[in-house]
Amino acid sequence: MVQYALHNSGEIVRLLLEHCRLTLIAVLLAVFIGVPLGIAISYLKKLSPPILGAANVAQAVPSLALLGFLIPFLGIGFKPAVFMVVVYSLLPIIKNTAAGLENIPRDLTEAATGIGMTPRQVLFKVKLPLALPVIMAGVRISAVTAVGLVTIAAFIGAGGLGYLVYSGIRTVNTAQILAGAVPACLLALCIDFLAARIERLVSPIHLRPDIQTLDTKRFRRRQRLALGASALGFSAFIIIVFFSIISPDGAGAGKRERTLVVAAKDFTEQNLLGEIYAQLIEKKTAIQVVRKMDLGGTQIIFGALKKGEVDIYVEYLGTAYNSILQQSEYRTTEEIYAFVEKELGERHGVIMFPALGFNNTYALAVRPETAREHRLASISDLAQASRGAPVFRFSPTLEFMNRFDGMQGLLLRYDLRFKDIIPLDGAPRYTALMNNQSDVIDAFSTDGLLKAFDLVVLEDDLRHFPPYDALPLVRPELLKKFPELAPVIESLAGQIDDEAMRDLNYEVDVLKKKPEAVARSFINSLRLF
Repeated sequence: MVQYALHNSGEIVRLLLEHCRLTLIAVLLAVFIGVPLGIAISYLKKLSPPILGAANVAQAVPSLALLGFLIPFLGIGFKPAVFMVVVYSLLPIIKNTAAGLENIPRDLTEAATGIGMTPRQVLFKVKLPLALPVIMAGVRISAVTAVGLVTIAAFIGAGGLGYLVYSGIRTVNTAQILAGAVPACLLALCIDFLAARIERLVSPIHLRPDIQTLDTKRFRRRQRLALGASALGFSAFIIIVFFSIISPDGAGAGKRERTLVVAAKDFTEQNLLGEIYAQLIEKKTAIQVVRKMDLGGTQIIFGALKKGEVDIYVEYLGTAYNSILQQSEYRTTEEIYAFVEKELGERHGVIMFPALGFNNTYALAVRPETAREHRLASISDLAQASRGAPVFRFSPTLEFMNRFDGMQGLLLRYDLRFKDIIPLDGAPRYTALMNNQSDVIDAFSTDGLLKAFDLVVLEDDLRHFPPYDALPLVRPELLKKFPELAPVIESLAGQIDDEAMRDLNYEVDVLKKKPEAVARSFINSLRLF
């Protein structure tokens, strides 16, 4: 882990700063929303059930589900990530604010009213100062929780340390996982420590037994200095919030005129293809490329393309046919190609470019000893061996589970039965297979880990899986804006076959090379420049 951190210190620092930015902005917004709501329900009891009920319901919604719901409205990246963290941070702040105000002794508020204070003065000069320690406890809980929640933002291109964690899981790279997880843990501890110090500083003197012997004037002077510094810090954060909202990508209008976004899904091959196209465009044109890698599943990235937040990404023919266009009819490859090209253009306004040359089809893979023991060469052999009492445990990816060209159609087509089905995403399913915790996994035919673990790929003898030729998808507005782009995209047509793609994936997944370096080496080998 130390060696990885030293070689990638610049990237780790950049992602850590992104993580801090997202966390602090989200928590500050939650404070500005949650504290007034807590004050409101402490005065207006009728508001308490609906406000706390809504906050509780929001807390119960799975974070990934909330992100998926937000993408059609807020797109990808900064805005939905911050919105998600704010929603999950509200409940502790609202409840602690209300509890702190409601538990102030009545005789104190009556005394304040008796000496002529207005309700506003009672709130700001008596109640809030006394309730501040309880309110800060809620903020402290929210801030620490937010650090963990922000890691999920990597799924929608918002950056942060989650990028390292999920990339490491995908490539079975423990050092990379730790390089993301350890700084996140340290950041949570630092935020907890700072919040605890602020909580102590804002506590009234009579509630602080540790300063009973301290000079009161000196303590108040230190307290004012600390609170003044905190106020300056909060003001700086508000400025960051403002500029992050009006320009979340940090790019000026002039720069955006010559900028496009190349995106990729959350697995190695997609990162490689995205990087290859990004480098090609940068080398052959004067266009600036913004990379948005690891954007999760098909619906996330395709939705971002339609919304204009992504300009180019590589899709697969079968995925477009089954998942995007919701087709299940069996057609020939030529028929599927013509249908997808026509429907993507007419229904979604997306241009499909010629295929890159490889067919990354779905496949089922088993250990060599499993194949020998049960004489497995095809999926039909697997189905035959499962007749009677099922003996195989299956670990498919989550997306495979929910697709007709995946699990749903496969079980019908082959009349397959499994002893147990344990969904696992990414590289962990390979680990489960090799540790004998699973017997069968779904894979892509160009996966580098198939070669690394020497797995047996079962023949799809009934041809259930449609062709998965890799195809660049582009927004038509982009080609009008940058007419020089079309020849660059077309230059890769037919340049990558199955073996070449498998070797590229192997270099990243097994040899632990960076996708940027592998992509650069591959482009140079083609002599396209």
